[in-house]
Amino acid sequence: MSLKSKMPLQVWILTLAAFAIGTAEFVIAGILTQVAESLNVSEGQAGHLITAYAMAIVIGGPILTLWLARYRKRIVLIGLMALFVVSNLITAFATDYTTLMISRVMAGLTQGPFYGIGAVVATRLVTKDMEGQAVGQMFAGLTLANVLGVPGGAWIGNMFGWNTTFIVVAMLGAMAAASIAIAIPPQGAEEPKSIRSQIGAFRNPQLLASLLITTLGWVGFMTFYGYIAPIAEQVAGFERVSLTWILVIVGLGLVLGNTLGGKTADKNLRASLIGWPAAMIAALIVVGLVASQPYLFVAAAFVFGVVSFANVPPMQMRVMKHGGNAPELAATANISAFNIANALGGIIGGAVVDSTLGAAYTPFAAIIVPALGLAFIVWQERNPAPAPTNA
Repeated sequence: MSLKSKMPLQVWILTLAAFAIGTAEFVIAGILTQVAESLNVSEGQAGHLITAYAMAIVIGGPILTLWLARYRKRIVLIGLMALFVVSNLITAFATDYTTLMISRVMAGLTQGPFYGIGAVVATRLVTKDMEGQAVGQMFAGLTLANVLGVPGGAWIGNMFGWNTTFIVVAMLGAMAAASIAIAIPPQGAEEPKSIRSQIGAFRNPQLLASLLITTLGWVGFMTFYGYIAPIAEQVAGFERVSLTWILVIVGLGLVLGNTLGGKTADKNLRASLIGWPAAMIAALIVVGLVASQPYLFVAAAFVFGVVSFANVPPMQMRVMKHGGNAPELAATANISAFNIANALGGIIGGAVVDSTLGAAYTPFAAIIVPALGLAFIVWQERNPAPAPTNA
């Protein structure tokens, strides 16, 4: 039996790196008040650290990947994790808002390229029939960051100060960098890729359609998940102290969904691209209908976690499939698409929560854009645009 028939250790190492990066991205939300008080800024100003990180992913990620694609992937991954470690150490010892903002942007620049290039490396470490599972396994690190990393980082911050949280995150990044250097083999020599040829991949209508599928299909996730706290408190009637275990339960659903999405993407990518968005829409409807029933709400939210994150591997695989000669750039652009969707979802969810409709209608509002996305996916799969011919 081939050694690649099982998920190799190297993919788990990429999972560790994804966990560290995901924790760095989201943990700021759990220690926001501490950061604001420490630097004598408002919580709104501290919240801009989250926006800056996201914009670094959306804008800086693809640009950095264009430049890095010409180098050996293993060296690039090590270099990105080294920058990640340095950035988080600067964050940990920052004594003013400007320095902290710069360090957060530096850390954000590493995420898109690492996830994009790492996803390509993960597929090369396994057999063809396990590529989707390898991508799902790597992105499980991001979901585990929400289940373990963020609560753990917030606890560390509360016990030892927010600076200590980022020291621990930097240590995780250092462990991942060392493990990549030791365990992941060179990926073989590749001809240098010109920026022009990489950008040329975006002449493929299928790649552009794939990025649009990600953006439209993913908006519903953050529309609901980003505002699960007010729904749980105001509609389901939970005490604030209960939010931690609710998020853990939903987070476990995210992990399970990653695994299922990877397996189904390997078996039938087209069916996965249609089935999982439809399941997410159905789950959101159920969540909205049972939101006033506490335990039914938690059960429905868990199912939502499963079916929502089951979308991640198929969406990423479709983009990489149509990435042509620039799979790393395409995969990184898809990370940007996810973050654009997160931003749109946050805007939609916030508008509903603050309106006269209130938090109870957030799950229903969350289905609108994904429903458009599902219609586009079905239409696209039935009427695929032809790939461009080489000049």
